[in-house]
Amino acid sequence: MTDIKFAWSALGGDPALLAHVSATVREDALPARLPVRDLARSCVGACALAGAELGARRAGLPRPPAVRVDDDAVATAFVSERRLLVDGRAPVLFAPLSRFWRTADGWVRTHANYPHHRERLLHALGLPANADPAAAEGMLAERAALDVEDAVYAAGGLAVALRTPEEWAAHAQAAAIAARPLVERGRLDAARARTFAPLDGAPLLPAAGLRVLDLTRVLAGPVATRTLALLGADVLRVDAPRLPELPDQHADTGFGKRSTLLDLAADRRAFEELLAAADVVVTGYRPGALDRFGLSPEALAERRPGLVVAQVSAWGAYGPWSARRGFDSLVQVATGIAVTEGSAERPGALPAQALDHGTGYLLAAAVLRALTEQSYEGGSRYVRLALARTAAWLGGGARMGEVEGKGTAKEEPAAQGTRGRGETSGAGPREPGGGGRVGPRPPLGEVESPIGRLRYALPPVSFDGGPHDWARPPGPWGADPARWL
Repeated sequence: MTDIKFAWSALGGDPALLAHVSATVREDALPARLPVRDLARSCVGACALAGAELGARRAGLPRPPAVRVDDDAVATAFVSERRLLVDGRAPVLFAPLSRFWRTADGWVRTHANYPHHRERLLHALGLPANADPAAAEGMLAERAALDVEDAVYAAGGLAVALRTPEEWAAHAQAAAIAARPLVERGRLDAARARTFAPLDGAPLLPAAGLRVLDLTRVLAGPVATRTLALLGADVLRVDAPRLPELPDQHADTGFGKRSTLLDLAADRRAFEELLAAADVVVTGYRPGALDRFGLSPEALAERRPGLVVAQVSAWGAYGPWSARRGFDSLVQVATGIAVTEGSAERPGALPAQALDHGTGYLLAAAVLRALTEQSYEGGSRYVRLALARTAAWLGGGARMGEVEGKGTAKEEPAAQGTRGRGETSGAGPREPGGGGRVGPRPPLGEVESPIGRLRYALPPVSFDGGPHDWARPPGPWGADPARWL
């Protein structure tokens, strides 16, 4: 089941600490046929508990501070990219060629938000660079879905044929994923135990003083590093100059961080200087894509003993699809989620990019737990997650039939799932100033930033004495120097 007990166990956490977690359950949050709300609450709750555990360790507290997970804040954070406003303007989320298409024998979904992905998709379809959606629609209607998937992948683009849960279960990649844990964790060497500077003052920032090299893009990885920044880490996102990021996407996931540009081949010395003082490296590219730069976990730990290396990918670092690019929307299509959430007429989707967000919070939790374990046992560490593995967890907890959501809220221990007893205490998410919202704080904030006035989703990770917001708003992509604070 998609509950916090399973997530916390996958992270190697002490089950006794779950007693410190409670939840405000709002049954109208993230309505879906699959237990999306349970997954979201579990991922955020496990992340908050990992932060509270590390904070207690560093502050010399006898036990972690109490963790409260509110479905209102969680649901809002899981659609943070939709709630963002920049000077009152709503973000652009998907390009015209990123969508479902009918094929001769079914459906296919493409992803072409980035210019280079659009170019490769059109090339695979034999269309000119200025082709519009109507031209692509006509071309795709004449081809088989699996043929499109193979042709676009061969061209370096992104397209996935719609599969049922049963069809995916029979796929070799699904078998490879099923053989792996939700969170892969391990030691890389026998580096000495980590010694933390003690924490004092407020708020309690478990990751204060830690330096995180953020080599991630799109959503899951940036959500993880955004969360580490919330908890006090100095997070420096590093991007290649030739791969510009989408501005709205960068704004949504850039809270608390700085952003710099480095060519890992040409600017090698600058990168090695950053690595020499880093505590954590987080990567979000295809498995093996960065190995040629000496960025495998083993190579990194050899140069920087005591490091925590965190990796996230779409399909996992194993199986026949390990080298494929992927995004949340495509993983939903391949794994049968789009069929489960759809209708007889067309495929559907989850109410949020829950695979991205959920995996992101689990990745941050895995980093925090690795740091705690290092303080006792030492060793450079690696942690590894995949969107498709999170999808398997979600699918394994499926409750088919009626869409979840009854419009009530209640208090309960988070480890009991969503069906425990408790008092009704309010309704679902509200806009700021909307009236009638129950909860300790609104799930949305506003701030002036170098890129304009932002309305944004507040962080859902919360524990007693901890931070309630990021220390800094996002800035322009690549605008910061390549150095630590």
